[in-house]
Amino acid sequence: MPEKAVDDVMEAAVGAHFSGLRLEALRLSSPSAPSSPSSARASPAAAAHSNGTVYANGTAAAAAAELASPSAVRQPFVIGVSGGTASGKTTVCDMIIQQLHDHRVVLVNQDSFYRGLTAEESARAQDYNFDHPDAFDTEQLLECMGQLKRAQPVNVPIYDFKKHRRCSESFRKVNASDVIILEGILVFHDQRVRNLMDMKIFVDTDADIRLARRIRRDTVERGRDISSVLDQYGRFVKPAFDDFVLPSKKYADVIIPRGGDNHVAVDLIVQHIRTKLGQHDLCKIYPNVHVVQSTFQIRGMHTLIRDRDITTPDFVFYSDRLIRLVVEHGLGHLPFTEKQVITPTGSAYMGVDFCKKLCGVSIVRSGESMENALRACCKGIKIGKILIHRVGDNGQQLVYHKLPMDIAERHVLLLDPVLGTGNSANQAIDLLIRKGVPEDRIIFLNLISAPEGIQCVCKRFPLLKIVTSEIDYGLNEEFRVIPGLGEYGDRYFGTDN
Repeated sequence: MPEKAVDDVMEAAVGAHFSGLRLEALRLSSPSAPSSPSSARASPAAAAHSNGTVYANGTAAAAAAELASPSAVRQPFVIGVSGGTASGKTTVCDMIIQQLHDHRVVLVNQDSFYRGLTAEESARAQDYNFDHPDAFDTEQLLECMGQLKRAQPVNVPIYDFKKHRRCSESFRKVNASDVIILEGILVFHDQRVRNLMDMKIFVDTDADIRLARRIRRDTVERGRDISSVLDQYGRFVKPAFDDFVLPSKKYADVIIPRGGDNHVAVDLIVQHIRTKLGQHDLCKIYPNVHVVQSTFQIRGMHTLIRDRDITTPDFVFYSDRLIRLVVEHGLGHLPFTEKQVITPTGSAYMGVDFCKKLCGVSIVRSGESMENALRACCKGIKIGKILIHRVGDNGQQLVYHKLPMDIAERHVLLLDPVLGTGNSANQAIDLLIRKGVPEDRIIFLNLISAPEGIQCVCKRFPLLKIVTSEIDYGLNEEFRVIPGLGEYGDRYFGTDN
């Protein structure tokens, strides 16, 4: 892969990403019906507070759904944010995204879907009601949202508020994501749009404050004079708010008073979304499963190593970086003791001393790709080998093993980059236990895991810890992890040609 292409991928980290996230409701969706109703809605915990309140209208989502089959479509979690003009909707959305600092959350503005005015209409723009539902191209909005819910990127139009028409040659590319925030004054008006949402938030701000904000916005950002802004507000904006926006407030699951000034409300919503992004349902079912928290860098590296066209040197380089992160995360689960040292300034520093009785065991041959990262983190560590003959999904035949003589006294880091069916992993773990290693002293490290493999291992060995960087969709009929990495050992060691 050319260096420029690598840089572009690392910067953009584009593409569908649902690994590491299963929503509270996993729904089957027909591609031809993007407006099918959501089967579950969720709202963050809300309690009355005089200084910053989130009012909940409705109940919390039902308990987590059973794990879907690999063929199920994992739909993103859609949050609708509505409210009057200049109520602080965009500010609330921006605060949420900035606090999350996570590329798995994208924002779609209803304002992008204004219908372009004709030349005749533009000449009389002051008489055009931009706050009426007919001012928006709702059909195109539904089409774009439907594509995003099917994990497909879309080109969102860019609207020029000074010329009152769309930029014909410019679009904003929005990639499929785990959480989609749809913001606009009338996003709750059309039932078809409401049905796309899993959570609905209404930003409630005093009318005088909204008017002041609108005057400042339209004069500074959109080049209008105050008299035209006030005229438009009295003729169209306020009547439309009373007729269309305010009645839609009843559909909200969460109401945020004072908009972006209500930090308590925003913090609660951010916490709720963080839970959705950071916790796979399997992590709730099996607390011994730990997923490395995703960042732009981790997502970008996963994008690269999953690309079938990447060169072997680049695949090895970015795989090694990811493996190093997984190893370091795994080491964080080892026991430690407090230790005091004296710094060069003569001061005492109370720190910790890591477990010394440690070894690695790689499942040959893919697991050998993780050994260098382990050695880089743990100087002089002993590493054993286990070779298991894999045919189909059996992984039952133990062919060879060479382990440290005192392995029963050590904590073991078991290395295998891909956890698929879990059968060969179970064979390796069973061997370690027969050699005297306590189950709770085994930490299984891998880059990606299939839900089936996690279930298989955790049900048999509930005290073992699994540390992975992503949980993928599942297994196909050939027992390959989807979307997966392909034959990892062949790609890493250059034997795939």
